Amino acid sequence: MKNMQKGFTLIELMIVVAIIGILAAIALPQYQNYVSKSQVARVMEEAGTLKTAVETCILDGRTATIGTGAGECDPGATGSSLLVTAATSQTGQGLPPNTGVPVVSSLAAAPTLITGSFGGGAAAALATQSLVWSRDANGTWRCFTTVDAKFRPRGCEAGS
Repeated sequence: MKNMQKGFTLIELMIVVAIIGILAAIALPQYQNYVSKSQVARVMEEAGTLKTAVETCILDGRTATIGTGAGECDPGATGSSLLVTAATSQTGQGLPPNTGVPVVSSLAAAPTLITGSFGGGAAAALATQSLVWSRDANGTWRCFTTVDAKFRPRGCEAGS
């Protein structure tokens, strides 16, 4: 009677392991790029949500300061784990650790800027970068970012 082989040889197992290693070496960098792109898009939207509140403040003439008092502009920024700012928001509210908010500047004169500085939980490739929404005197908003072109979302230009 003839013995049947029951299992894989060592060389067959080594070939499978090598194939898995090659696939992992290709897939992991692509996954990290995908994560970075999605984080930039998220910050673009988080900062972009403040445009409506800032626009309302400008149209209502509340351009002197950012705050929650009478006549002051409260953009209503919420904390994000991808952004880094001071321990308090511009309106004086405390922020949880490793959380930041987009910073609004220069409401009284154009350009009005909403700046999101990457940090906290952002990918290492984004750690020192920023994304800025800029409003000119005509009320037109434009997006600028310092992130690498391969992470830049559509509709956001290179710049500072």
